Amino acid sequence: MYQIEEPKYIIYFVFVAILIVMYILYVFWKRKKQKGFTDLALLKKLSPESSKFKPFLKLLIIVLSLSFLILGLMNPKVGTQLKTVKRQGVDIVFALDVSKSMLAEDIAPNRLDKAKQIISKVIDKLGGDRVGIIIYAGNAYPLLPITTDHAAARMFLQNASPNMVSSQGTAINEALQLSKTFFDDESQTNRFLFIVSDGEDHKKNSSDIAKEALNAGIKTYTIGIGTERGAPIPMKRNDKFLGNKKDRKGEIVITQLHEETLKEIANKGDGKYINGNNTAKTVDFVETLLIKAEKKEFETKQFSDYKDQFQWFIGIGLLFLILDVFLFNKKTKWVQKLNLFNENKD
Repeated sequence: MYQIEEPKYIIYFVFVAILIVMYILYVFWKRKKQKGFTDLALLKKLSPESSKFKPFLKLLIIVLSLSFLILGLMNPKVGTQLKTVKRQGVDIVFALDVSKSMLAEDIAPNRLDKAKQIISKVIDKLGGDRVGIIIYAGNAYPLLPITTDHAAARMFLQNASPNMVSSQGTAINEALQLSKTFFDDESQTNRFLFIVSDGEDHKKNSSDIAKEALNAGIKTYTIGIGTERGAPIPMKRNDKFLGNKKDRKGEIVITQLHEETLKEIANKGDGKYINGNNTAKTVDFVETLLIKAEKKEFETKQFSDYKDQFQWFIGIGLLFLILDVFLFNKKTKWVQKLNLFNENKD
């Protein structure tokens, strides 16, 4: 398991990119000036030992050297031991609706991005709590098993999209059923399920399944994303707008927030419905809920005794710098004999 001690130094890679761009611009400028100064064939005779390939090789070596030195500054660390530790917290599972209706833009930037924003900010507030993620549309799938690795949860969350689910719809029932398999029966912690959805295209018995989940010790809360006025569903390909989704009659489909559905599910699940259009209020509500919840102790495995690895990256970076010192712009004789880059062609 790796971790980065000083991620702030990643900004230095911007200067490496600027260096590459400046070098490319310099090469074009130099060639333009050479053409204006003399004929290229004559210039080649005046400087027969000049290599066209070596400057690019030197640039590559410098870029690699700087990259390894920056990685050294960031100080990657590797965990050498996997230890079992005791933590206190609750278990939280997010069931995220990724149906295409969540692409509606009645909530900026769109419903799905708003939902991800809420979940991500809640994860930031978690302490020793464990978190899992389910995605659903026409079917429900486990995106991330319940874990204490909050960084992994945020990473998996950002990749969630309608393309990850083969069939469309809003299978809240399947998400509720799947949530019952997410929690560890051996550690009887407080269990919370947060369904983040616009509540559209649901099946009627969702509230009954929420009651079954409650019998299994899972409290269900619902977070509604969208507006009652609704909005069309934009169809895009490679971020290019193709038009709004239409029904069989050729009319534009308007998707709306169905609060009553979500309220009914929350009531049967001994939870509460939250309007998620205000991110700050939603996150504060969830944070307060989890703070007040009784924390139970459970065991989890995590890497410990992280060891610094910066010395390897610094060493490789310095080796590339030394190599650059001994690498000249003129042609190498034995390489010139091989004529790998067709430099001897008259």
